[in-house]
Amino acid sequence: MELYNKTVEIRWSDLDPNFHLRHSVYYDFGAYCRMCFLNDHGVTPGQMLQHKVGAILFREECVFKREIHFGDHIKINLQLKKTTRDISRWTMVHEIIKNKEKVAAIITVDGAWIDTSIRKLATPPAFVLDAFNDMVKAVDFEWIEKKE
Repeated sequence: MELYNKTVEIRWSDLDPNFHLRHSVYYDFGAYCRMCFLNDHGVTPGQMLQHKVGAILFREECVFKREIHFGDHIKINLQLKKTTRDISRWTMVHEIIKNKEKVAAIITVDGAWIDTSIRKLATPPAFVLDAFNDMVKAVDFEWIEKKE
């Protein structure tokens, strides 16, 4: 299985007054990478709407390691760090790589799935499980027990 990557360009509007990437843009890049992965693996907005399922986040954390500037080449990857066996709860990790070699940031997100018709946490449909099975697992991947 190959590590999923997305390349993004830094826009002028992504910069802060110090001329480096605004902190909130890192989170936007992570969300973009996650949604592209899901969409590319059949978990499209239309499928989620049809099955009344949506992803929610409990926690999103970024560790900033290096500044990113206008003109830097940026690649974001995605790995599954931990999950319940039914994929109802999960943790994903993104590395934001600057100029092909330097880790500029690490984003960790804890999330789950919600039944959008009743607004309650839920186990997702099988097509979501299929997508997660295609996600590269982090070297320190672990299965977690579902809390009832």
